[in-house]
Amino acid sequence: MSSLLNLGTRTLLANQMALQTTGHNIANASTVGYSRQSAVMQQVEGQYTGGGYVGKGVQVLTVERAHNEFVTRQAALARSVQAMDATRADRLAALEDILQGGTSGLGASVNDLVNAFSDIASTPTDVTARNVVLARAQEMSARFRNAQAQIDDLQHGVNGQLDDAVTQINSLAARIAELNGQVQRAQGGGQQPNDLLDQRDELVRQLNGQVQASTVAGDDGSLNIFVGSQALVLGSSVAQVALQGAADGTRALTITRGAVTQELDESSLGGGAVAGLLRFQNGDLAAARDGLGRMALAITSAINTQHRLGVDLNGQPGSDFFTPIAIPDALPAPWNTGTATVSAEVADPTALVASSYQVVFGSSGSIAVQRLSDGKTTTFTGPMPIEIDGLRLDLSGGSAAAGSSFTLRPYARAADGTATALSSPREIAAASPVEARASSSNRGTVAVAGVSASQAHASLGATVTLTFTSAGTFDVAGSGTGDPSGIAYTAGQPISFNGWTLTLSGNPQAGDTITVQAASASYSQLNAGNASALLGLRDVAMFDGATLADGYASLMAEMGVRSQSAQYAASISGSIATSLESERANISGVNLDEEAARLLQYQQAYQASAKMIQIAQSIFDSLLQGMP
Repeated sequence: MSSLLNLGTRTLLANQMALQTTGHNIANASTVGYSRQSAVMQQVEGQYTGGGYVGKGVQVLTVERAHNEFVTRQAALARSVQAMDATRADRLAALEDILQGGTSGLGASVNDLVNAFSDIASTPTDVTARNVVLARAQEMSARFRNAQAQIDDLQHGVNGQLDDAVTQINSLAARIAELNGQVQRAQGGGQQPNDLLDQRDELVRQLNGQVQASTVAGDDGSLNIFVGSQALVLGSSVAQVALQGAADGTRALTITRGAVTQELDESSLGGGAVAGLLRFQNGDLAAARDGLGRMALAITSAINTQHRLGVDLNGQPGSDFFTPIAIPDALPAPWNTGTATVSAEVADPTALVASSYQVVFGSSGSIAVQRLSDGKTTTFTGPMPIEIDGLRLDLSGGSAAAGSSFTLRPYARAADGTATALSSPREIAAASPVEARASSSNRGTVAVAGVSASQAHASLGATVTLTFTSAGTFDVAGSGTGDPSGIAYTAGQPISFNGWTLTLSGNPQAGDTITVQAASASYSQLNAGNASALLGLRDVAMFDGATLADGYASLMAEMGVRSQSAQYAASISGSIATSLESERANISGVNLDEEAARLLQYQQAYQASAKMIQIAQSIFDSLLQGMP
């Protein structure tokens, strides 16, 4: 009789646990990270009798969770890649909004300024045309500064996101380490603490949203977490994550365990919002900032150089049109000795490359300059000054010891310093300092199409005579020219000597002459040779082959390509992450219809078990009543 009662009791308890497990599933159907649980039943070993083995019922062996370690890990890693791509794509979209085109864009203001010189070239004494040029210059300067300010705001936002992400990483790591301790203690009873394991897996999933983490399970039930091959969580011990800045403006993630700090290479992070933010900040944003700064420095330097070669309405030599943008000195490495500094200035505005540089001094006096944008290194035998990529580098404050290193960021803040230097329209040096005249006794149709100064030269104002020896050749005589002879003539082809450039039209005859000399006072009031030269800057190849007029479009195109590439990557990684998460949910998720069916099944089994106990009790009572 006791066997029947025990059997009913076992069955009742087993179905009660199954009902409780099913109810737990229903209660957590909407809990993020919860894995469906099920009671695993096992029959109790039968009892031998003369009539054979008689069953003794059922017992719950364990409560297990529906979980696939491989799928869960792959879903978490896919989430980290998706978070990285989506974060970078989002920031690049914001950067594209800053570098906008159209009539309100920076590119339009650059073209408006250069094209405005055409009105001065047509009417050099028109003050209204000169005021328009000044207004266009001020507008361009304001747009450069505004673009720099918006990039700074974007940088500030990224820094805030990175700081928040690091705080989250440290918080999640601490909670995972705490759960490791709880799991270790709970597993001492021989059973898996399913809810604790789900909570830990969810924390790992959230951690991968910030930074890609690999996991290694310990024999004691703990889960060890590694980021970029460095241990973040080992059992109940946790390291600290932080951000570290470098002299070149980049930032990197570091892990500190005890007294040892390891810097994580950006490429080793693999995924997570932090990887996306660092890739954007160190790569995309730096490229945009350098590209914008290079434009500002190249345009203002080129216009200043040409403007200084002209003559203003007051008869004075031209001055700087824009306030010269000072390039900050290179930052010395912490290990440098001495007080030597490396400075830079623009040597050729058409050869500038949007990049930062690392300057390292060798033991034999050599100087290695690495362009950080592509890693190209150029070695000079020394000494300074040296020229590279349109920049002239020089050393001051003493000599640099072997091993000394400097980081030069010539364009990082250049756009912020763009401003006009002129205050009066009469100060615009539109006139050429030289004039060219065809002799009145010439018999051919050769005429002066234009003349302007193209560079500073000691003999710029010296009188130079071109004498045609035939319709297709001429001789040159004058100080500084070297008096060459037999030079081929082609109408419209520039002729350059002593820092000026002359263009002729028509057909000469032998004996015809053209004289180039310092401009007279009356000529300076009427000619606009320098305004024409300033207008001609728009067609000069200045930005990696792109002209000054097309330079901004080139920068926009580069950022556009980066943005489109990032959007495509985010779309692909998002699809993969969604697919893997759906697969994980299909394995671990709770289906309320299925749970409702199981609830009815276990309810009926529970009721039948109770009936079994009731019958056993009734039989037992009958036996007691039948006893004397």
